[in-house]
Amino acid sequence: MKATEVPAIAGAYLFESTPYADERGFFCRTFDADVVRSVGLDPDAFVQDSVSRSVRGVLRGLHLRSGAGEAKLVRCSYGRVFDVVVDLRPDSRTYRNRAFFDLSGETQLTLYVPAGCAHGFQALTETADVSYRIDRPHDPAEDVTIAFDDPELAIPWPLPVISMSKRDREAPSLAEVLQRKEG
Repeated sequence: MKATEVPAIAGAYLFESTPYADERGFFCRTFDADVVRSVGLDPDAFVQDSVSRSVRGVLRGLHLRSGAGEAKLVRCSYGRVFDVVVDLRPDSRTYRNRAFFDLSGETQLTLYVPAGCAHGFQALTETADVSYRIDRPHDPAEDVTIAFDDPELAIPWPLPVISMSKRDREAPSLAEVLQRKEG
């Protein structure tokens, strides 16, 4: 497993696994504390694991957390997703940058999303399972959602959206979210 810095988002990393395939299927390591530690992250900081299953065209996001934020490791364990990170940390050198990733069960890439960044994805296959490992217990009162189709962000979602949560569908614009943070 190796770690590669994501130039467009300060503090973001891709962790690349090496799947070993044979006639039975494949095996790969999806988390290695030593590799995580080698880029300055605390592997013991992650406290909750979750998984979501989506069908082709489902969009989830853009999500982040208020307060101290939430850092996360994200991996598509089955299928394929178009993954998006937006840096919303005002003091970051990559503030308001966007980065796009192709995460899949074939590559088993893991993306580290720093706290203060918005995250979302769209399922590109009939089934897509996404695993999350977060560094703070989830508190729904801190959930923040930004409109997936905000023209300021101009995210090139690859498929028509077939389904999303009510919260995501009714999300405010980036400008509205930033105004609330300052107010």
